[in-house]
Amino acid sequence: MPCPCGRLDVRGRLLAYAECCGRYIDHFETAPAPDAESLMRSRYTAFVRQDEGYLRATWHASRRPSRVGFEAGTRWLGLEVRAHRMTGAASAEVEFVARCRGADGTAVRLHELSRFVREDGRWYYVEGDWR
Repeated sequence: MPCPCGRLDVRGRLLAYAECCGRYIDHFETAPAPDAESLMRSRYTAFVRQDEGYLRATWHASRRPSRVGFEAGTRWLGLEVRAHRMTGAASAEVEFVARCRGADGTAVRLHELSRFVREDGRWYYVEGDWR
């Protein structure tokens, strides 16, 4: 099963879920995402899979919501990572566009510049600005 995040291997083929985001989502305690882009991709995949536990666990404690809501009938269509850059020794930004279709058929394009921090060897999503 291809990973929903759309990451490609060196030959340009879609990576399998288990080889991509699955290794972080399914093994959260022992396999943290190695960089902010990988964390952002795995969070997208967690939205596709409606994995509230993973999303909350990877949200920085200073901004973590008590619940993560999912809209019934939303179909995620794809992710495009536009940029990823370190902004400090333990901080990074990832710009991405995620596309989905709501239950009513409305197409939605989410363009965000997300900020991440690394604490105790683990990356966390802090916040983002919509573009």
